[in-house]
Amino acid sequence: MSKPSAAKASAIELPILNATTATYECVFPTCGGICCKNGRPGISPGEAQRIQDNLPKFLPLLTKKARRLIETKGFLTRRVKEGRRTLAVSEGWCVFANDGCVLHKVGATEGERFAYKPWHCVAFPLEKDHRTGEWYVRQHGYRGEGWDLFCINPAESAKPALSTLAAEIEFARGIERGDEDWRGIGLPPTELK
Repeated sequence: MSKPSAAKASAIELPILNATTATYECVFPTCGGICCKNGRPGISPGEAQRIQDNLPKFLPLLTKKARRLIETKGFLTRRVKEGRRTLAVSEGWCVFANDGCVLHKVGATEGERFAYKPWHCVAFPLEKDHRTGEWYVRQHGYRGEGWDLFCINPAESAKPALSTLAAEIEFARGIERGDEDWRGIGLPPTELK
């Protein structure tokens, strides 16, 4: 797929419902990657297939227990979120977490840091309501947010999310433009064989 022209890219608006009030500041690696702990994102069909096709690149970089889990049970669970199977967890952490995200690290080494990383992880803390299509920043107390991460607590940072989430917002614009169609975000859930 070719890259969109600068005019097309800038024409994509991304309304964010709580843009004027949301605050956020990522402090990784100080936090240890706490968003990778029990995050369990739902994985789209294209993401699952891309991870499966490239699994040999990731396995040597995982913790021993996570690697063993993937080799015996796979990287997806039977748990479903928004109609999608979720990534497996080993010892409370995403199976691809090992001093940061292995999927992110491998992609970055190859020149595209988001090539393997699930879109929910790339966009975090931006979220798209799968029913309405509206984007918002996850915050304690907003839209029934139940995840007790300090980084999505507005009291933890005064920095406006619009200024700290430029990469995530641009990625979300890419989703809206169709740059990420390979992921199959809008497709019905499918099972990996």
